[in-house]
Amino acid sequence: MQPPTNTTPAYTEYHPRWYRARVSVYWWMGDWRYLKFILRELSSAFVAFAVVMTLFQVRALRAGPEAYARFQQRLHSPLMIALSVVSLFFVVFHAITWFNLTPRAMAIRLRGRRLPDAMVAAPNYAVWLVVSVGVAWLVTR
Repeated sequence: MQPPTNTTPAYTEYHPRWYRARVSVYWWMGDWRYLKFILRELSSAFVAFAVVMTLFQVRALRAGPEAYARFQQRLHSPLMIALSVVSLFFVVFHAITWFNLTPRAMAIRLRGRRLPDAMVAAPNYAVWLVVSVGVAWLVTR
């Protein structure tokens, strides 16, 4: 019986390097599709911010009128107003882009034919409109 042979190649100082084209960190800014994708992913952080602020608001509401008044006072700072405006923009952008992706995720067929993209996405917008009108009615009455 022969001893096992070493099958690993010997190291050489002059090992060739593979060619890798240098890519900018901002490669995604050159095409609107990639930019939109990155913005949608970034918008998740602002959606999370909006959710956390809502949870803090509910906590302050449960703590009593004084705690809620202090929370409302903090929300009136310029930084919080700016963050809220940016968050509103990104939450709306996030919702619109996900509603527009619905037809690609749900291939709904009716009588053997695929429904048009607009017919699959339209119910999302309809529900959004109904809920927005309902919330506006509750807030303004």
